[in-house]
Amino acid sequence: MAPPDAVRTVARHPSAVLLVAQLVVVLAYPFLDGTTAGRAVVGVVQMCVVLIAAWAVRYTPVLSWVAVVLGLPAMVFAVLEAVTRDSDAVVIASAAFHVPFYLFVSYAMIRYLFHDDVVTRDELYAVGAAFTVVAWAFAYLYAAAQAIWPGSFVGYGADVAADQEWFELLYLSFTTLTSVGLSDVYPVHDHARSLVMVEQVAGVLYVALVIARLVGLSHLRKIKK
Repeated sequence: MAPPDAVRTVARHPSAVLLVAQLVVVLAYPFLDGTTAGRAVVGVVQMCVVLIAAWAVRYTPVLSWVAVVLGLPAMVFAVLEAVTRDSDAVVIASAAFHVPFYLFVSYAMIRYLFHDDVVTRDELYAVGAAFTVVAWAFAYLYAAAQAIWPGSFVGYGADVAADQEWFELLYLSFTTLTSVGLSDVYPVHDHARSLVMVEQVAGVLYVALVIARLVGLSHLRKIKK
């Protein structure tokens, strides 16, 4: 495939780019989190993920300017949070923009999935991207909760008073949203538990609504043939 053709293929599948970018961050984070420079790189990569997310929803029928209003500050705080690691104020401010931004992106992608009766390849990628975006949103929400109520989450064999790292909260978010429930990172304060319960409901509703929608459309297409 010629380079221009490859670029056009990527441009037609922004949801796939967003999904891959998020998975790359998940895989790269353990290698980069040990140093300030590494965390700064992670912050820049997360900033790129925010840009890709805004790009992925630019053609949806929702108000794209909302993604810009929330996304630009989120990009700034992604880097600040990586550099100023122990600042609760930065963590809370970062979550104030990241959480609504990622939830908005997920909402936009779900509307994108539901806007017609034809399932395109990019819409299939959007199914996975929207799911992982919700997981990221709750990870930032958990980080803010931990900053407000220290000791909200504990890890297996860890000091109860110690705060959990952001990657551990992302891990908790993925296990909660997917209903895997590995339970080696878990909430202990009531506020944290209430947030985890909301994510559990969100995970179940996502499967019930979005996956059922895709199955129904696939069945409808077979009937029409």
